[in-house]
Amino acid sequence: MTEPRWYSQPYPPEGASAAEGIRNQLGRPELDLLTILVRESAQNSWDARIPNSSEPVDYRIDMWTVGPAHSGAWRALLQAGAPTATVNFPLQATLRQGAMRVLAVSDRGTRGLGGPTRANDAVGPVRDFVSFIRNIGEPRDTALGGGTYGFGKGIFYLLSKSGTVLVHSRCRAPRGGHETRLIGCSLWKSYVTTEAGGSRRYTGRHWWGDTSGDVVEPLVGHEADEVAHRLGLRPFAPDETGTTVVVIDPNLDELQPAEAADYLADTVAWHLWPKMISADGRPPAMRFSVTCDGVQHPVPDPRSARPLNMFVAAYEAMTSQDGRDLECMKPKRHLGRLGLVKRIMPPLEPTRAQRMLNIEDLIHHVCLMRPAELVVTYRPGPKPPSANQGYAGVFRADEAMDDVYAKAEPPTHDAWNPHSLDRPESTYIHTTFRRIDEALNGLLSLSGGARPGASHIALGAASSLFSGLVGGSWGIGGATDYSKPGSTATRPSRDSDAEDTKPRTRQGSRATVGRPSDTSVVGADGDVLGDGRVPGDTTGGDLSALQQRRRPRVQYVGDPYYDDRGDTSVLVQEFRLPVPGPQRVRIDLAVTLPGTGGRETDPPIGASMPLLVGWEDEAGRLHAHDAYVVEGGESVWRALVRPAPDTMTEIGIKVEAVRAS
Repeated sequence: MTEPRWYSQPYPPEGASAAEGIRNQLGRPELDLLTILVRESAQNSWDARIPNSSEPVDYRIDMWTVGPAHSGAWRALLQAGAPTATVNFPLQATLRQGAMRVLAVSDRGTRGLGGPTRANDAVGPVRDFVSFIRNIGEPRDTALGGGTYGFGKGIFYLLSKSGTVLVHSRCRAPRGGHETRLIGCSLWKSYVTTEAGGSRRYTGRHWWGDTSGDVVEPLVGHEADEVAHRLGLRPFAPDETGTTVVVIDPNLDELQPAEAADYLADTVAWHLWPKMISADGRPPAMRFSVTCDGVQHPVPDPRSARPLNMFVAAYEAMTSQDGRDLECMKPKRHLGRLGLVKRIMPPLEPTRAQRMLNIEDLIHHVCLMRPAELVVTYRPGPKPPSANQGYAGVFRADEAMDDVYAKAEPPTHDAWNPHSLDRPESTYIHTTFRRIDEALNGLLSLSGGARPGASHIALGAASSLFSGLVGGSWGIGGATDYSKPGSTATRPSRDSDAEDTKPRTRQGSRATVGRPSDTSVVGADGDVLGDGRVPGDTTGGDLSALQQRRRPRVQYVGDPYYDDRGDTSVLVQEFRLPVPGPQRVRIDLAVTLPGTGGRETDPPIGASMPLLVGWEDEAGRLHAHDAYVVEGGESVWRALVRPAPDTMTEIGIKVEAVRAS
């Protein structure tokens, strides 16, 4: 059996690329290394998918600490033939440390790294091995592929603290059957050594494999399988093809391994979600998995994970009749299709992956992608007028324009830069952005009213005179008066004793609510005292007599807020019925239009009204009845309402006692 050894590349007389230059091919990207790893490796896997296969590509990231069963083999095998100048070959220091951690990016259902193993061999059309292992900067050979030039593979070396990776691949052999290949690669710094014939310069590129010939070759067949087994690498099934790239001692950006795994799983979802959703009745194009020390770290489902589900909805709008075609008129070209959705949004708590994309507490972005449907970037648009509203868009370039958009990308494929192109290609990119902005301006305009850049009043500053108002899909929440700290603002009830609405008593930033009447006083705790008495005043009757005179009433718990129920965003109002006994609750819903303050309970022709979804108890059970009997007490109930678009929603809850028959 051939024992693998290291080979260090000297500079040939005709010159070669130095390791430093290759490492710098990615430039200085804004994204972190783990994010670039996900993006670049997934593009490689997608471009290497088996043509016309109905099976999805399996993509996985596994991290683990090399255990005692394999650590000896790692040290013995990877130290053989290593350069003595350790300052320029840091793998030796890595192998000497205690526990060694590795990160493996694997794909299956791909064609593997086939073709010739030597760069000067022009036999056959397949050149995957030499493109990934030997050469730098080869143009893509995959139509509508995600990558452009072969710079992205540099991320594997940049992520490794020692600049070293192992590549384990299985491909179809030229004469039939399958062939396993295993080779190591290191990319660090060029250096000079003093040898018997004098000083000699080396490029800083090293390969680990079969050094018995004039060029280092990968281990193949049984020898590759045997060494991979000794290192503890995941084997290939008999008819399985694909590639595993093992990054030795990865830089996890000061994250603990489990934290890094969670971050990677979230990053996969944000950057690869188009490959995770089924379309046109077909299964998802790719399957994803992330593990750390054998423990699964689930990748979020983009259809249910908020706010990614908004981009999924925008993608579906783009592919449906609701999508719009974007055109450039001079010169005339079809640019692609755009889908937009707008929604009420509960407040976001952005994850690390979202912050890396500059997505904080509000979604107002358009996801840009080429026909390969890999996320290029999330382009921010104008912010909507309310913090409780958001929109998402998806733009997919037309196939005929793919080369233009590909040339506008930097090596990390995370932007479209028109200034890097000549006309008319730069015009197409500029026009794309202009058409998207025009569509967003139309989305944000409220019948010619609110527009980006106009002055709006935040929902949280709504007047106390607008009781229980919360914005619908695109309401502004204009206020005409503000409650000052310590003031009490009430409004006469519109109905008999059965109705409770929501005036607010504001004390600093805290709002408490109660049921007013012409003679009642709203206490600081939200309770209501009859006969104009204030808390602590029992003049004219004792407290028990006062309690006996209490009628059914609603005690609101906090302000309305937005939440998700499945795929639907709803407005939630929590409440109690503090008076004991069975009571029937009904909802009183009205809307006010932005800028008018008028209250409407009957919608105009063609307009919608807010709708009661149902009454939700403390256990989360939903009771979908317009009128529902609730037992009074201390239990907290929730009224769930679907707001009407372009309005402010006013919620009132009516209650009446259920009399025994």
